[in-house]
Amino acid sequence: MFDDLKTSLEEAVEIQRGRQPAKRVTRYEVADVKAIRAQLNVSQTEFAKAMGTSVDTIKSWESRRRNPTGLAAKVLTTIQERPEFYRELEAH
Repeated sequence: MFDDLKTSLEEAVEIQRGRQPAKRVTRYEVADVKAIRAQLNVSQTEFAKAMGTSVDTIKSWESRRRNPTGLAAKVLTTIQERPEFYRELEAH
C-alpha cells in the first residue's frame, strides 16, 4: 500500500510540474444550493439539519464562498435530480 501511495504522490508532483499529463480528470458541476433549497421551500436551518452541517456552511455554499465537495456534492446532486430524496434525509 505504501508503494502505491508513493507512486501516486510522485505522479501528482510530475503532473503539477507539467512533466506528465493527468490520466484522468474528474469534474463535478457545482450545485446551486440556494436554488435547490428554494425548490424544496425550506429554510437554511432546516436544510442544514437535513444535510448534517451548519447553517454557516449552507450560507457559504449559497454565496459561493465555498463549494460543496465529496459526499455533500453527491447528495446535493441527488436531491437536485430527485427532490423526494431530501424528505428521506429530513426524516433521519
